[in-house]
Amino acid sequence: MAVKMKAVVSYAPYDNRYEDYPKPEAGPGEIVLKVKGCGICAGDVKAYHGGIRIWGTSPENRYIEAPCIGGHEYYGEVVELGEGVEGYKIGDTLVSEQIIPCGECEFCKQGVYWMCTRSAVFGFKQYANGGFAEYVKLTKNCINHKVPKEFTPEQAVLIEPIACGMHAVERAEIRHSDVVVIAGLGAIGTSMVNIASLALPKMVIGIDVRENRLEMGKKYGADVVLNPMKCDVAEEIRKLTNGLGCDVYIEASGSSKSVTQGMDSLKNLGRYVQMGVFAEEVKADWNTIGDGKELTIIGSHLSGLTYDAVINGIASGEIKTEGLISHKFKLADWKEAFEKTEAPDAMKIMLEP
Repeated sequence: MAVKMKAVVSYAPYDNRYEDYPKPEAGPGEIVLKVKGCGICAGDVKAYHGGIRIWGTSPENRYIEAPCIGGHEYYGEVVELGEGVEGYKIGDTLVSEQIIPCGECEFCKQGVYWMCTRSAVFGFKQYANGGFAEYVKLTKNCINHKVPKEFTPEQAVLIEPIACGMHAVERAEIRHSDVVVIAGLGAIGTSMVNIASLALPKMVIGIDVRENRLEMGKKYGADVVLNPMKCDVAEEIRKLTNGLGCDVYIEASGSSKSVTQGMDSLKNLGRYVQMGVFAEEVKADWNTIGDGKELTIIGSHLSGLTYDAVINGIASGEIKTEGLISHKFKLADWKEAFEKTEAPDAMKIMLEP
């Protein structure tokens, strides 16, 4: 009889089930981790809520492969090593990058594996079940990193989301003369404030509608914080920049209103970076991009080549983590945890088996 484990399995929008599920076994080149913790991503919540980006409009354009186990912000302890695995031992603590690259497509062969055409992110495919479970299997193509023994559970869980934020900041190519705006101060956005500040730009501005997150933005290095519910953000940014606007606007909120706000806030020849994920299609005046300001629009996807830097940054203290995990729940209480992500005092929510 197959050994079972507890897991949160996604069957359909609003249909996640905490149930028994076959425990994975390590085949050749594979590793099984005992999950120690897993963060809840906005993408996990949007998937639960039936976001079109995940569920599509038909089975033909659906990204998720239900039923499957969600969660890609996990870390765990090695409990089983398959034949041929080298460089790891039982008891090691690992985090695996959220995408399982195919290793064969054009992008993988060029080294930009995070753009793999297979696009297999943990938690959305049946062959890539995620960390909302007691155990998770790392297949032979997974990109794994050892977690320092001195890391707290919270720090280990934050490696993946902070790595996504670091990639977005790198895409912005921040210069010392830049005024940089980070829109959306969740755990990732707040970390981006921290990482952007390390580049020593002229000014870092944080934007959010929640006062507790604005306070976190200040603690993490924002020179100015703005609440779009209380002011005209674009106007305030122009006041701070001699009427010109900001050089860089990184959108990390996933709010459609933030797109127009960003274009209005940017100076001529400014750089807009889209990192946040939207639940629906977004409309904007594209004349602003071309005929208006000649903006550079930059996408940011996942966390390519940033995990080592994030781990080293957390270990050195340059990358902060205090307060980014606001609540922890047991895996069995996943529904309460998902609901808590919408609470005013929430930052990152963490599940523990």
